[in-house]
Amino acid sequence: MSSTEEKGVEAIIWRDDHLLLLDQRALPEEEVYLSYHDSGAVASAITDMVVRGAPAIGVAAAYGVVLAARESFKVTPGTWKTTLANQIQVLADARPTAVNLFWALDKMKGVIDKLDPETPPQDALLKIAIEIHESDVAANRTMGEFGADLIAETQDAGRSVMTHCNTGALATGGFGTALGVIRTAFEKGLIDHVHADETRPWFQGARLTAWELMREGIPVSLNVEGAAAHIMKTQDVSWVVVGADRITANGDVANKIGTYNLAVLALHHGVRFMVVAPTSTIDMSLEHGDDIPIEERGREEIVNVKGHQIAPEKVEVFNPVFDVTPADLIDVIVTERGVVERPTVEKMKLLMSNDRLH
Repeated sequence: MSSTEEKGVEAIIWRDDHLLLLDQRALPEEEVYLSYHDSGAVASAITDMVVRGAPAIGVAAAYGVVLAARESFKVTPGTWKTTLANQIQVLADARPTAVNLFWALDKMKGVIDKLDPETPPQDALLKIAIEIHESDVAANRTMGEFGADLIAETQDAGRSVMTHCNTGALATGGFGTALGVIRTAFEKGLIDHVHADETRPWFQGARLTAWELMREGIPVSLNVEGAAAHIMKTQDVSWVVVGADRITANGDVANKIGTYNLAVLALHHGVRFMVVAPTSTIDMSLEHGDDIPIEERGREEIVNVKGHQIAPEKVEVFNPVFDVTPADLIDVIVTERGVVERPTVEKMKLLMSNDRLH
């Protein structure tokens, strides 16, 4: 089945008693929704990249807990919390880098701890999962406004921006983080064009970002990562705008592999660098980026493209999925609580307090 709006897309849908996920592996050729009725299948969907993007993974995992709780209470009504804890751990193990996953699971566990073991838990947990989903969309719209305001302040630097990977409605509960800023800036007439990196090896930029922007009528050109320096040198790029999978206490940012490259190039070319992420992406328990676990995936993703081998047999492969951009290369981190310019430990602590910075 397929259910999309004219100017947007829902990648995560709770319908009646089950979860629907738009299979992002099939885009842009097909818009196919897969149905999930148990948490183990949701965990596999996260690992297998049916759903991806740190905020979207957190939202999907929250709904996965709802499915797990329903099944646990049905099978072991007296000890369902113990059974559920094991199923939550499977969800937690699905992908190691995106901290939103653990944030969402911790929020669900906090509710589970307070529930009466004799009462069916599904309704209470579904309420929280929906709140997580809806709050992510609201946060994205707020970040969109904050980020667009920053772009408005630097309009004389250029009318185009560059982005990396996919950070739109597909990667979040809806609307988008970095792509949400870009959408808002375009709607306000602040930018005319987006340069989208193709994002090897999963081609999220080519398959997903280009698809999202084109369906919304936002002018986009697709480029290989190796063209980024040339584009910054020859085109009117004012900002690089990216998302994040984890941000540490000092403002270091883990994001899709290749982000670090762009930050170095942006500094050299005088292009400003913006990270857009909800505060659920910030992990104050980690001092700096070296503490972030970096997921490595299999060699097949590198040596094959859609089943066609493009590399020599038995060639060694190094396939890190993320890299870490040091805080001193980042101009601003935009969150729903406010904007951190030139992030430091002190500024990140202030952000994570109840006081707004912007």
